[in-house]
Amino acid sequence: MLTALKGALALAALGAVGAAQAIQSKYNLAPPATQIARDIHWLHWFMLAICGVIFVVVFGVMFYSIWAHRKSRGAVPAQFHESTKLEVIWTVIPFLIVIGMALPATKTVVAMKDTSNADLTIKVTGYQWKWGYDYLKGEGEGISFLSTLSTPRDQIDGGNDAARKANKTYLLEVDNELVVPVDKKIRIITTAQDVIHAWFVPALGVKQDAIPGFVRDTWFKAEKTGTFRGQCAELCGRDHAFMPIVVRVVTQEEYSKWVAEKKKALAALADDPNKVWTLADLKARGAQVYAANCGVCHQPTGKGVPNAFPALDGSKLVADKAETIKILLNGKNAMPAWKTLSDVELAAVATYIRNHWGNSFGEVQPAEVKAAR
Repeated sequence: MLTALKGALALAALGAVGAAQAIQSKYNLAPPATQIARDIHWLHWFMLAICGVIFVVVFGVMFYSIWAHRKSRGAVPAQFHESTKLEVIWTVIPFLIVIGMALPATKTVVAMKDTSNADLTIKVTGYQWKWGYDYLKGEGEGISFLSTLSTPRDQIDGGNDAARKANKTYLLEVDNELVVPVDKKIRIITTAQDVIHAWFVPALGVKQDAIPGFVRDTWFKAEKTGTFRGQCAELCGRDHAFMPIVVRVVTQEEYSKWVAEKKKALAALADDPNKVWTLADLKARGAQVYAANCGVCHQPTGKGVPNAFPALDGSKLVADKAETIKILLNGKNAMPAWKTLSDVELAAVATYIRNHWGNSFGEVQPAEVKAAR
């Protein structure tokens, strides 16, 4: 009996897994791009098949018993106090089923935790509401950037429904993609600046919480090139739905070229903090920094969100230069610290908010921000 049951479970599981290979729709898991993702995919269907068999067997026996041994047919219930044989059967069979489910699952979980011998190590930091990437070890070491949702606000706010419906990557597109080489083990170290986030890319088989004050790690090794998308999977506040993840897997040659271009671009942006900027130049640069980092909370109008994010237009805090610099560097309440931005970027955005809308409070030079760090 046990042999027959085990055989039925195995056949059902294999049948379900085989069928799953042909099912790639919106109702199925994302097509796997790593071995771990394939294992997760297989486990999902294997467990579902086992649960399905248990459901059919248990309810089949129950409904058959109700129909075949009903009182109207003159059925007389058996009279017994206990049955050692029955006790053994319904203890041993579930035990074997649990072991059969646990062994492949444990093997996959152990593999997911093995982050040793990585070719590339990247730190991922969650912010409200964007991702920060720092290449710590391997080719590309020293590269650092923020990745922010790039879907236009007019699509999100409903002002351009036609463009939104035509946008196949709506809310799943960013201004700076995470770029990694194919067939290389990528170690991901996660943490967060403010609240708990979760870095989740289904096709890569990766989901790791990013917790303030803690460092967690995971890994993936993409087996094919392409663009793989995910989202923050931990409810993290007002714009939780607007912090997507985009990983672009490229060939080794393309990756080396990207690293060279990225380092060149970062070097060009490494402004001299001792340079004296004009008010007009600071405002122009600050408008870009504000749109990328501040506009979501404080709004493009500078009016903020009532009871959530204060207005900057006419703010007494904005009028105080030292306080403005302090808040930008250290954060306050729900606002995170922005020390990841350069002295020039912080000076520019401080100048922008102090001299835009109805404000006219004077410029902030990068040297002042540098001195306040």
